[in-house]
Amino acid sequence: MILGAEARADTPVDLELVLAVDVSRSIDANEARLQRKGYVAAFRDPDVIRAIRSGDIGRIAVAYFEWAGASPAQVVVDWTLIDGRESSHAFADALDRVSPSSALYTSISHAIDFALPLFEANGFEGVRRVIDVSGDGPNNWGALVTTARDKAVARGVTINGLPILDEGGGMYSRFNIPNLDLYYRDCVIGGPGAFLVVAQDFTDFARAVRRKMILEIAGRAPRETPSLRLAQASRKARVSPPCDIGEQLLRSFDDY
Repeated sequence: MILGAEARADTPVDLELVLAVDVSRSIDANEARLQRKGYVAAFRDPDVIRAIRSGDIGRIAVAYFEWAGASPAQVVVDWTLIDGRESSHAFADALDRVSPSSALYTSISHAIDFALPLFEANGFEGVRRVIDVSGDGPNNWGALVTTARDKAVARGVTINGLPILDEGGGMYSRFNIPNLDLYYRDCVIGGPGAFLVVAQDFTDFARAVRRKMILEIAGRAPRETPSLRLAQASRKARVSPPCDIGEQLLRSFDDY
């Protein structure tokens, strides 16, 4: 196992994966714990570990950080080489030792911009580079999310998404939107093989993370998009929100 700065330069891996996790104020303390526990459980899951070992090289590198808006993103666990049960459990244990943070606003664009430099001089050489963004609301702070997405894609990085379809009930949930999965599909994810896995709410997060991790590590997209499945289930046509919907909402509340 290689943790953080102990990694050898240019260690070959199947995947360099950055996990970017939303801790904005629309996510309360219990919901933040459910997110963290979902990732902890995923890295302890035998099927996730089996997926890691089944790659051509048989190992991946992972970094995990939390983001919101106005405050700087916080790296919770730096780059870690995961090549089997011991190292995967060690990563889970490291995540489990630190409590989630919280901050104002939601800047997916900042999260992507923060993630990009993490790939440089990190000691690993991956066949694929992926930023995985999870969150419960649209971008409402900083640069437009499409600008950050397009910059990452131009550098050969894929962005996958895990939108949480839980509009909540607290004061900050007023910035959340319906059809967040369509927003992630059209405005957030991008690059070769990009996909999203939907969590119906925070109690569904652990299931969604496990599925996403297995697909992500294997380099496969779901056979059926969650958006299509949800639309068919409701039998209603759904309209994708504009990519600046979060900014529009924030301006409307500021004007009020």
